[in-house]
Amino acid sequence: MCGLPTDRLAVVPNAQQPSGATARSRIRSTSRVVVNHIVKHTGVGIVCAVAYFDPGNWGVDLQAGSQFGYKLLFIVLLAGLFAAFLQVLASRLGCVTGLARSDLASHCRLLLYNRPKRPRLYRWLLLYPLYALSEIAIISTDLAELLGSAIALCLLFPRLPLWAGVLLTASDVLLLLALGNPLGGRPVRLFELLIAALVLTVLVCMAIIISKVGVHWGQAFYGFVPSNSIFKSGALYTSIGIIGATVMPHSLFLGSALATQDRITSSTELTKPVFSVSSATSSQSGFTSASLATFRRSRLQSGFQHFKVAFLTAFRIVPVEEFANNPTTHAEHENRPLAIVRAHIYHGMVDIVVSLLGFAVAINAMILILASAVFFYGSGKGSGGPASLFDAYDLLRDIVGKPAATLFALALLASGQSSSIIATMAGQIVSEGFLRWRISPILRRLITRCLGLIPSMIVAVSVGRSGVDTLLVASQVALSIVLPFIVFPLIWLTSSSSIMIAKSSPIQLSEHPQNTQEQLQDHSDESRGVDVEDASGETVNFANNRFVAAVGYAIFVLVAAANVYAIVSLAMGQEL
Repeated sequence: MCGLPTDRLAVVPNAQQPSGATARSRIRSTSRVVVNHIVKHTGVGIVCAVAYFDPGNWGVDLQAGSQFGYKLLFIVLLAGLFAAFLQVLASRLGCVTGLARSDLASHCRLLLYNRPKRPRLYRWLLLYPLYALSEIAIISTDLAELLGSAIALCLLFPRLPLWAGVLLTASDVLLLLALGNPLGGRPVRLFELLIAALVLTVLVCMAIIISKVGVHWGQAFYGFVPSNSIFKSGALYTSIGIIGATVMPHSLFLGSALATQDRITSSTELTKPVFSVSSATSSQSGFTSASLATFRRSRLQSGFQHFKVAFLTAFRIVPVEEFANNPTTHAEHENRPLAIVRAHIYHGMVDIVVSLLGFAVAINAMILILASAVFFYGSGKGSGGPASLFDAYDLLRDIVGKPAATLFALALLASGQSSSIIATMAGQIVSEGFLRWRISPILRRLITRCLGLIPSMIVAVSVGRSGVDTLLVASQVALSIVLPFIVFPLIWLTSSSSIMIAKSSPIQLSEHPQNTQEQLQDHSDESRGVDVEDASGETVNFANNRFVAAVGYAIFVLVAAANVYAIVSLAMGQEL
């Protein structure tokens, strides 16, 4: 017993000290990464997640829950995983290649516009039809968002006609116009905070409603387990509708564009007023009232002049010659420096996955659970036919009470408004990327909104509420048909080693703040699996490996097969 040497006892705590210090250092390093991500890199994921619980999703989820109970929750989860996978690919494409208009639409143009052999054939048979399909998807999406928001307004204000709700809901584009250009090189935090507030509104409202209805949580969680229930009568068709309504083409364009933004470099340019009344009066104590009045008049005239210039600039069509140096092929395009890619790419992937699974999948699951608890297992059982948005509101009002029904309408309104703003921005990306149609963002958003407003107003005035469901179904079918044509080039581009290459630059570290080096050190472990051409790390290939590419093409085949099934079923007279 006493043979234990005292020096060995003293060595034990000394040996533990370095490990404890290392643990604390790792905790601090991890905390810095988490805080840095929350402060600087959140935003893109929440903005993209909005597209995955738009009013079209509400209609399909209500139908699935009212007809099949909790059994199709697995399809909601599977569709969310598909969406997260494809959205991560879009984010990687924009992040790696993100120097001036490197979104998915722009890369489709670089790929197809100036081919070495028969360029006109590629343009008219591939590029322009792909642009037309993308525009159809944007218009169909915006149409569904307008109708969903109009329905929410009619639920909140029963005396409001449906056409008036459509007209009021279309005015949200004015709010987007006031926010400037969220698609610029720097993120607009006010815009991202607005979208985040709308998303949280939807989430909180749905959580409160779920807490007030009788949910069989054991059966609900069992619904996330795959089963053969989806192959029963009607369930497979509804499952296809869930996938088609969840994976949205316009969100892929938007995510790739927002991933090109630099979220690290702090602006060194300070905006200071050239002249102010306070500085004039402090420097010149003899400033008379007459000279002050003259100064105010000159300031007023200058303000009007600045307003006139800003107004004309906002609606200015940029001449083509100002963009003559834009690349026309991928060989002429230069990707981002390696350090900037590493500082953004992993944060972007985490942001996308957490936002889509934490918000989009959760909200879609809540809608389906609500429909199951009320229409399949609850008092609304046997009401006949799939539940609509109006049915859900009426039944919630009768069973749970007016407050819960009002929360349902508010959640639908927040979902429709946020999704509508996102669809309008996606329209700007598509036109500028495919055609280099360089009109002002304000004019482009107004055009996009009018294209979705016209059919919505026609349906609202001519057929009213009875035609809303038909138009919503038609918009979701259009989105399902377009989706494979967008997914294939996305997978092909992100699997190309010549496109997804990032090279280091000797001056890149001096152009960015100190935390760039810290982020590179934080991400050094994460980038070990990337193909590095030489030991110095000068060239890194961020293209998809074979497994990721195989998963992407498998999703493409599955979505394409689902669309073929849906089209054939519609041709045979089946209903959604």
